[in-house]
Amino acid sequence: MEERSKCGRVGLAAAKADVHRNTATKYLKAGRLPSEMATPRTWRTRKDPFAEHWEGEIVPRLLDAAELEPQMLLEFLIERHPDIYQLAHLRTLQRRIREWRAQYGPPKEVFFAQEHRPGEAMQTDFTSANELEITIQGKPFLHMLCHAVLPYSNWEWATICHSESMMALRKGVQAATFRLGRVPAWHQTDNSTGATHRPTAAEAAEGERRKFNEDYEALMRHLGMKPRTIAPSKKNQNGDVEALNGALKRRLAQHLAMRGSRDFDNVYEYEKWLEMVLEKANRLRAARLKEELAVMSELRVSALPEYREFRDVTVTSWSTIRVSKNSYSVPSRLIGENVMVRAYDDRLCVFYLGKHQMDVERLLGENKHRINYRHVIWWLVRKPGAFPRYRYREEMFPTVTFRRAYDQLCEELTESSADLHYLRILHLAASTMEHDVELALQVFLEHGQRPTFDDVKALVAPEKPAVPALAPLAPDLTSYDKLLMCGGEA
Repeated sequence: MEERSKCGRVGLAAAKADVHRNTATKYLKAGRLPSEMATPRTWRTRKDPFAEHWEGEIVPRLLDAAELEPQMLLEFLIERHPDIYQLAHLRTLQRRIREWRAQYGPPKEVFFAQEHRPGEAMQTDFTSANELEITIQGKPFLHMLCHAVLPYSNWEWATICHSESMMALRKGVQAATFRLGRVPAWHQTDNSTGATHRPTAAEAAEGERRKFNEDYEALMRHLGMKPRTIAPSKKNQNGDVEALNGALKRRLAQHLAMRGSRDFDNVYEYEKWLEMVLEKANRLRAARLKEELAVMSELRVSALPEYREFRDVTVTSWSTIRVSKNSYSVPSRLIGENVMVRAYDDRLCVFYLGKHQMDVERLLGENKHRINYRHVIWWLVRKPGAFPRYRYREEMFPTVTFRRAYDQLCEELTESSADLHYLRILHLAASTMEHDVELALQVFLEHGQRPTFDDVKALVAPEKPAVPALAPLAPDLTSYDKLLMCGGEA
C-alpha cells in the first residue's frame, strides 16, 4: 500500500513488496492488512474423541474434584472404554480440560505486583549449586549457596555452605551486610530450620506459626535488623531472591563456560572466583544501590563468630564425642577428658585445654557417625576379637580396595585369622601411608594373590639394609706435619 501510494502502479508496488500481483490486488481491494483478514476457525478438523463421554463422565468428576489431572481421567476412561480411548488422546484431553477450567472452573489465585522501597529489606535464601558441577582437584564438590538480595536494586551476595543451618545463615547474612557496611530495616527469610522452629503441639492447636530461633533473633539484634518470614509454602512472598537464585546460577554457568573449566585447586580459589563474579554483577546495579545505601543504617558492630561452641564435651570410652546428635571419633589419648568443640557449617574443630587437636568434616542430619580408623586401630589390633561385632565396623574400610582385600582374606582363611591379618594391614596403613598400602593391596588383588600382612608389609615397607660394622678410624697426623714443614721452608 505504501509503495502504490508512491508510484501509483500495482505491479511495481507488488514487486517492491515481494508479493504476487494478484495477492497485492486482493489486499488493495480489501483495504486491510493480511493479519486483519484472518478469521478464527469455527469448525473442527477432526471428530472430538471425547464427545460421547464428556458431559456424562468427565465433567461430573471435574465438578466433584477440581484437582483431578487429565492423566488420571484418561486412565479411568481407558479402563471403562478400552476400545475407544488410548494414551495418544492425552494431549487432546489436556487441552479440553484446560479450556473447560478457564470457562467453568474455580477461580485461580491472583498475585499482586509489589513496589519495593529502597533500603527496606534484605531477602535471604538457600539454593543448591550442585547443577554447576564444580569439582575440587577433580572430585565433585557438593554444596549450596546462601544467597542474600536487596530487592530494590537487586544487589546480591552469596557464600558457600553445606546445609541450611544457623551457622550457614549467620555466615551468609554477615558476609552480605559487612560487604555493604550498612543494614536495611528488615531481614526476610523463608521457614528454614536455621531461622525458625516448629511450634509445640499446644501452640499449633492455637494456630501459632513457626517461631524464630533464639540464635537467629540474637543475630538480628546484633546487626540491627528486624526479622520477618514468609507464610508456609508461599515461596512467591520471597519472590525476588527466588528469581535471582536461578539468574545467579545461570550467570555462574556462563562464567564457568568462559573460564573453560569447572575444576578448582581448592575451595578458597573457588570462593575468590565466586566473589569476582558477584562484584562484576553488582557494578551494573551501582546507581540503584546508591539510593538504598543512602537510607540504610550504618553497621557499627563487629562480626559474630561463624561457629557454635560446645564446652565440656566428654570423650567416651569408645574414643568418640557426640555433637548435635551425631558421633565423631577423636584420638584415644583424650578418653575420659572434656574437650571444647567449635561447630562451623562445614566442619568441627576440637580443642583440649585451649590447644587445637583435630578437624573433622561435619555430618548433616541426626544419628550419624564419622569414625577415623586411625583413632582406634592401635587398640583394635590388640583386641581383634572385638572386630566382628564392632558397632562402627564398616568405618574400618577406608576404601573399596581395603574391603575387597578383607573379603578375599575371609574366603581363604578362618574368620579370626582373616580379621587379624586385615587389622594388622590397617595398622600398617595408619603408621605409614594409606595410599601406599592401598596400591600394594591392588597389586595382590590384580594377580589373584592372598594379601597377607607379611607380604603387604614387605612390599610397602621393605626391611632397611643393615649398617656394616666399620673399624674405628685412627687418624694419622704425619701428613699435616709434612705440610707445615713445607710451608715453613717457603
